[in-house]
Amino acid sequence: MEESLLTIKGVGPSRVKQLNKLGITDISSLLTYFPRTYEDRSATYCIGALKQGAVGATEGTVLHIQEKKPRRGLSILEITIGDTTGRLKVVLFNQGYKKNFYKVGQRLHVYGKVEFAYGSLQMNSPHIEMLREGQMAEAGIVPVYPLVEGVSQFVVRQAITNWFASHDSLPELLPAHVSQEQNFMSRYEAFKEMHSPLTVERYEMARKQLAYEELFIMQAGLLLLRAREQDEEGVKMQPSGNLVHDFLEQLPFQLTGDQSKAFQEIATDMESERPMRRLLQGDVGSGKTVVGALALIKVVENGYQGALMAPTEILAQQHYESLQELMKPWLQAVAAEAIGKEETSTIPALKMALLTGSTKTAERQAIYEGLATGAIDIVIGTHALIQEAVQFKKLALVIVDEQHRFGVEQRATLQRKGTNSHMLVMTATPIPRTMTLSIYGDLEVSLIKEMPPGRKPVLTYAVNSTYKERLYVFFEKEMAAGHQVYVVCPLVEESEKLDLVAAEQLYEELAEKYNRKFGVGLVHGRMSASDKEAVMEDFYKGRTKLLVSTTVIEVGVNVPNATIMCVEGAERFGLSQLHQLRGRVGRGNTQSYCILVSDSRSEDSRQRLQVMTETQDGFIVAEQDLLLRGSGQLFGLAQSGLPDLRLANILKDIDLLVAARQDAKRWLGQVGFDKGISQMKPELKRRFGESFQRIIYS
Repeated sequence: MEESLLTIKGVGPSRVKQLNKLGITDISSLLTYFPRTYEDRSATYCIGALKQGAVGATEGTVLHIQEKKPRRGLSILEITIGDTTGRLKVVLFNQGYKKNFYKVGQRLHVYGKVEFAYGSLQMNSPHIEMLREGQMAEAGIVPVYPLVEGVSQFVVRQAITNWFASHDSLPELLPAHVSQEQNFMSRYEAFKEMHSPLTVERYEMARKQLAYEELFIMQAGLLLLRAREQDEEGVKMQPSGNLVHDFLEQLPFQLTGDQSKAFQEIATDMESERPMRRLLQGDVGSGKTVVGALALIKVVENGYQGALMAPTEILAQQHYESLQELMKPWLQAVAAEAIGKEETSTIPALKMALLTGSTKTAERQAIYEGLATGAIDIVIGTHALIQEAVQFKKLALVIVDEQHRFGVEQRATLQRKGTNSHMLVMTATPIPRTMTLSIYGDLEVSLIKEMPPGRKPVLTYAVNSTYKERLYVFFEKEMAAGHQVYVVCPLVEESEKLDLVAAEQLYEELAEKYNRKFGVGLVHGRMSASDKEAVMEDFYKGRTKLLVSTTVIEVGVNVPNATIMCVEGAERFGLSQLHQLRGRVGRGNTQSYCILVSDSRSEDSRQRLQVMTETQDGFIVAEQDLLLRGSGQLFGLAQSGLPDLRLANILKDIDLLVAARQDAKRWLGQVGFDKGISQMKPELKRRFGESFQRIIYS
């Protein structure tokens, strides 16, 4: 599969250069360069039988060739062909250079959409095949490949056809018993059907088989990753004791059913002999932090250390403040200890630290020392936690907030600072079940879907820009009541400068509108990290009441006082982005609002904004986002080194995904880790690359 393209008959150095333009560098990439569509030329009709609006094929003799130039920059080449039943015009736009390609009396085979214009049947820009005397046209189901300039369909088709002509087999990747149970054809036949299917049914069988193979290999890799980690001996925790019980008792609220269930799943994992690998997934405001705090309390109760890593300083600061509030009784005991009362105190002392890029040198050194000696029980931080200088005495739990903001190797670096530490990944980004199985297949999943009691749904409205003045009055009313407002402007790379100017103008307009009596802030992507942090800090502390932003407000930023999220140009955001933005408000007990402003009249925009106004459920939003947007760069979210799927569609192939995962589990159980690695390693390396290799084999 990795042999040179030069081994194919008819492929020389110049042809190789053409194929390289398509990313085809060897036999493997040639065979997996699948057609983007197919043309059914199994039936060729006489010209008289062609129907207006139909797509089909016909043959005829060239009767007349004429080039017209109705205006500058436009040329129309008309080739009239005929048979005994009628005539058809073949129309080519701005291809006058082809006038000499065709000759009167020549036979042509054409395939395209039939239209009726100017009194005659015609095909605009159809596929044209010139036929020599006695030659039959390419028939059947014909593949159409994605191309770039300078490469024709003939180049790709000939290379693939000639390879199949000189080979009769391919190495099988799936375990033999799986192929038999699934009633699959040989792998060679499946690839051949993908490139030149005999029938539509045979194509569907081949696509299903190779999509299943793709999913099986991916799931086998994820299961091998989990098996490698689960083969290690973790830090076995004791059943939850007094500290966990007391923590639950002093909470000013009852855990929801989902929160209790999630913690029980986490506790069970931590009490086993294998390291926990769990994803805690919950919509914005569902209370994941409390569950994370319980896990940290449990690890401290057992005499170990815990670390929580967040993607930005402001999020780390917020986690630190939230945990300080939740753990106040035990943190107060630290002060008692400092004045020599620790012997009489019955409350266990608990020390917590915050470590970020802004931490001053003296304090940083003290934290390093406290972590190394075990004096600090819990540390909250940013990427600063993975620096070499950070060493732990007994790290046993690593919590990573918003995993998709970190690379897998960053996660692994922090984890390696302990000995087979337990790992809890938290995300507020709703991930449909299909993506969870695909991206986080190496993690067990806990879901928090219930919202804490008392939370009011965010009222969501879609309006156009004619509502501008009414919105400004509404902003002022809310700010006068002591609340805060977000106004988010779109920012896309292609028009960054224009967007920035528009945002700055809006900022000036709003600052002038409110005579600076409320305080208006602006944050955008071109500001330095420290300047952005300062603006966000002012808003977080309530020093400014309205924030204009050209960047998506950080996931997790918690300003309970904010009651309005206004999104300008809402059609330019994805559904999941809009849902995340909406989640920045409604975090207190006051009624909150999300206002989506869009002047777009496209059906796609209308559908997406309708989804937002009709549902609050982030999982439904995420599913709809995938349905409307397609799976796209699916694995970009995970930053895990996994590629996009070539054939499998996680929306349509969920049954295949589940079956492939079950079969991969059964296979690994039968062959064991070592044999599984030896069987799958070459294919995992070829498909998933070195980054995934380092995770599995490091």
